[in-house]
Amino acid sequence: MIHYSLRCENGDEFEAWFRNSSDFDDQAAKSLVECPHCGSSKIEKAPMAPNVVRTDNKTRKEPNPRAVAMAMAAKVKEHIRENFDYVGDRFADEARAINDGVSDDRPIWGEATPEQAKELAEEGLPVAPLPPELAPTPPKKLN
Repeated sequence: MIHYSLRCENGDEFEAWFRNSSDFDDQAAKSLVECPHCGSSKIEKAPMAPNVVRTDNKTRKEPNPRAVAMAMAAKVKEHIRENFDYVGDRFADEARAINDGVSDDRPIWGEATPEQAKELAEEGLPVAPLPPELAPTPPKKLN
């Protein structure tokens, strides 16, 4: 079987399968191939990229989607750890202080209760929860 991308005289494109290339030629010459969009029987092969199957077993292996996602999550964690200030359980207060101009404007991360998060959202502060997969490990507290 051979797969062709085809185009009719009106510019409609479609695909079809044939037993071999001469089958397409014979059927097209007898006007047996019709465009499914407009019904035209004036059909030609459209340019297409060949699908070459390798026989040397050196086929390209697609990356594991989970591994790709985990690598991206690790980069996000690293970015947050290096560029955001950790404010711990003072997150809600510090977010408000930054919003009110009392503290320096900077990216922060920390913890908030669900109630605090809801209040911040109602106040219109630009905050969002970090999924555990993206949140860095908080620094250890020194006694």
